[in-house]
Amino acid sequence: MAPPVTERGLKSVVWQKIKATVFDDCKKEGEWKILLLDEFTTKLLASCCKMTDLLAEGITVVENIYKNREPVRQMKALYFISPTSKSVDCFLRDFGGKSEHKYKAAYIYFTDFCPDSLFNKIKASCSKSVRRCKEINISFIPLESQVYTLDVPDAFYYCYSPDPNNASGKDTIMEAMAEQIVTVCATLDENPGVRYKSKPLDNASKLAQLVEKKLENYYKIDEKSLIKGKTHSQLIIIDRGFDPVSTVVHELTFQAMAYDLLPIENDTYKYKTDGKEKEAILEEDDDLWVKIRHRHIAVVLEEIPKLMKEISSTKKATEGKTSLSALTQLMKKMPHFRKQITKQVVHLNLAEDCMNKFKSNIEKLCKTEQDLALGTDAEGQKVKDAMRVLLPVLLSKNHDNYDKIRAILLYIFSINGTTEENLDRLIQNVKIENESDMIRNWSYLGVPIVPPSQQGKPSRKDRSAEETFQLSRWTPFIKDILEDAIDNRLDSKEWPYCSQCPAVWNGSGAVSARQKPRTNYLEDRKNGSKLIIFVIGGITYSEMRCAYEVSQAHKSCEVIIGSTHILTPRKLLDDIKMLNKPKDKVSFTKDE
Repeated sequence: MAPPVTERGLKSVVWQKIKATVFDDCKKEGEWKILLLDEFTTKLLASCCKMTDLLAEGITVVENIYKNREPVRQMKALYFISPTSKSVDCFLRDFGGKSEHKYKAAYIYFTDFCPDSLFNKIKASCSKSVRRCKEINISFIPLESQVYTLDVPDAFYYCYSPDPNNASGKDTIMEAMAEQIVTVCATLDENPGVRYKSKPLDNASKLAQLVEKKLENYYKIDEKSLIKGKTHSQLIIIDRGFDPVSTVVHELTFQAMAYDLLPIENDTYKYKTDGKEKEAILEEDDDLWVKIRHRHIAVVLEEIPKLMKEISSTKKATEGKTSLSALTQLMKKMPHFRKQITKQVVHLNLAEDCMNKFKSNIEKLCKTEQDLALGTDAEGQKVKDAMRVLLPVLLSKNHDNYDKIRAILLYIFSINGTTEENLDRLIQNVKIENESDMIRNWSYLGVPIVPPSQQGKPSRKDRSAEETFQLSRWTPFIKDILEDAIDNRLDSKEWPYCSQCPAVWNGSGAVSARQKPRTNYLEDRKNGSKLIIFVIGGITYSEMRCAYEVSQAHKSCEVIIGSTHILTPRKLLDDIKMLNKPKDKVSFTKDE
């Protein structure tokens, strides 16, 4: 499980709210309880607290609500669950039967709004056993201090599939996402002005209208029964097709690179040291990870040995060059430093694994990708013939189909769509007939594939003066959007508001001469504006990084970025390939 309640932004806010609305609400001095969680609340708690935090709240055992469990009739049970029929039925199995109940009494806390049908089921079966039944309005996962996810990867299919039979599934998931987004705003205690990207699709506009309506409802009936006006914050909703390049280009900042090139599942990285298989969780609990995750791989490789030398020199335990074997020896001698050094060994292994992949075949790809993505080479010269830039990648035997498809996509994005004849020729030459939908289906996201688009590509900020590495010149589009939003430069036709009269937005924190400027950074953060972003259909690790970079540069505004789920290039291409195939129905409704 993740960090304790330290200064970890969104995670800390979520844990404090859960603590106050769930644990403090049913706490009795000297009384221990059993905690029952479903799939979603297990992820939610794992993201924001540790077992020691739960022990401090009087929880002695954590159980999975779906599994068969032994009764513990002398103890009370705390059910922290989603308001779905599956979770409620599991609760009713524990308390609703005629036989003895599993626990002494039940305290039920739903993540968000519980439909009347489910509430009445509980009321009819076992109201005498239920001491509390509340909704706490946290229906999202705080993945990092400034990143959240709704944990609904299937939304991608429902929002972008062309199949008309999915219409009711799409409406249902739109409603569910809107409710979840309202809980993000409520947890941050914000009633933001809601904006959306108006073209080329209408998903963002539909979702924004739903969120606006639900925010209005929520703040009419919030706990204090006061109508909360719009706060100094903005929520911007965007469709995934707004920046296709950032989803397929190879990123060389540490976190994005590692998740793209290595098989990291559930944030767990597996590596070998001393001939033994080990695994490490990449999480914000690890200060070194937080410090280096957004840095370029070249900087990381310099940084880690420096940090390790600092540690070893304090004890003069090693001399000369720091290597993995020297570190292993050092760990055996110095238990005191073992934990610190273990983390550095993990990150050194991670960086070396990334570099091995990079050196073997990614390095050559990167130059091609950057030239296609930017339309200029490293010297700033315009790329005159994009096909000539692409060909060496397609002819190379070192690149797998995924990498070739990523390069073809960057070529098509760079020329804003191509002809059917040209696309067919590319697909046949590379022998990717079976994977061709990974390219064609981008059109369902509103991205020009075939035929070429008559509209010009959106203009980009000039960042030529910014210092970058030659193979990392591309800047995700989201960074332009964040900076323009903070400086109030977003075009209101392209980025309309839903509400008639949003609060005055002062993201840049410009202060009039009469106002006394705040000097305290944390004070600034607390009172400053919040810019909340939601992307329908996934965000990339490089886009997450931009949220931190922009917040760092504009101290008066904190960016919180989120999506249905987190993307990696391969996973996205697999999902795009499936868009025109029939999908087994997935249920999103609460009362099914």
